[in-house]
Amino acid sequence: MNTIFSNTKDAFSIKTDFELLRAHFLFKIIENNFLVKIGSSLINLALKFYIPITPIIKITVFNHFCGGISENDCNSVINKMYNKNVCSVLDFSTEAFKNETEFDKCLKKKLSIIDFITNRTEIPFAVFKPTCLGREGLFEKVSSNQKLDLNEEQEWKRVINRFNEVCNKAFQNNVKILIDAEEVSVQKAIDDLALKMMIKFNREKAIVYNTIQMYRWDRLDYMNNILNNHVDIIFGFKLVRGAYMEKEREIANRLKIESPICIDKESTDINFNLAVDLVFKNLDRVSLVCGSHNETSILKILDLMNEKNIDKNDDKIWFGQLYGMSDNISFNLGIKGYNVFKILPFGPVRNLIPYLIRRAEENTSVKGQTGRELQLILNERKRRKLEKI
Repeated sequence: MNTIFSNTKDAFSIKTDFELLRAHFLFKIIENNFLVKIGSSLINLALKFYIPITPIIKITVFNHFCGGISENDCNSVINKMYNKNVCSVLDFSTEAFKNETEFDKCLKKKLSIIDFITNRTEIPFAVFKPTCLGREGLFEKVSSNQKLDLNEEQEWKRVINRFNEVCNKAFQNNVKILIDAEEVSVQKAIDDLALKMMIKFNREKAIVYNTIQMYRWDRLDYMNNILNNHVDIIFGFKLVRGAYMEKEREIANRLKIESPICIDKESTDINFNLAVDLVFKNLDRVSLVCGSHNETSILKILDLMNEKNIDKNDDKIWFGQLYGMSDNISFNLGIKGYNVFKILPFGPVRNLIPYLIRRAEENTSVKGQTGRELQLILNERKRRKLEKI
């Protein structure tokens, strides 16, 4: 089906022939589940024994999915995309922080990023992963309502203070901030902190946005509940389908409990669309980021905007995709004048390898995603060859 997203000339307008060829090579590998699993194992093994593979990773998968090693490294990509009306959201994507010193360092990094992007229209949001500010086991304990000992209570207060410091910095600098969603085992604590921050900072407009994973069957009830119980704030919702499906199902199966994930993709799609409907019924007090690579969902939102006479560039509605994926969505939306950004990960190559492996595994597990990417790339390569004849 031809839609506004079928235009490959605009979709890949910032990619050179070499970059397009590299994308084709990477997605051919990602298409093969066996190669992804073997490749992930070999990379982890090489890292364990300090085999120097990072230069190879940098010129291939890193440069395709990431913006650079530092904020300033990303400026070239940021400017190229903004020239096509596609914004950037810088994501310092290093993971696995374990102690208070590392959490404080991550806090300082998040605050410095907010300073870096302040008053830059090409970078409209900041973003952070909650467990970079506190211990995952502590989030789990708080989420399950377990009693904390005295030391843990003090530790949790420090987590709350770090959350508050990031959100307050965003509020003071007039920067919108996205709070990432994580696994179900830690999400209740994240939701509670996100709501606390929205109550404090979203009085006049959405500064703080919580990410809602709609592959969870309970999320629609959650959204309805907080909307009904807090009528005096502006909510920021980033709607996504979700990123931990296979892991969540494995955990539920092992613990012999009900899976928190919708039974199938069709149920997830219905859940996502119902959440979109709920947002549009409450647009007077909800701002939306549609974090989706699903063309049908985005077309639904475009239709609703048209029905309700909402301007394409209304700041209450944004679309976001990951850098290196779904360029046909991002750049065609940008060309048409909609608010759109790419999540642009950055950081040391070695530290971003867990993120890169997760992207590969995610593309392999999402039915049709990689095939669509490959077909669009092939279409554009063919178009360019014909143009040169």
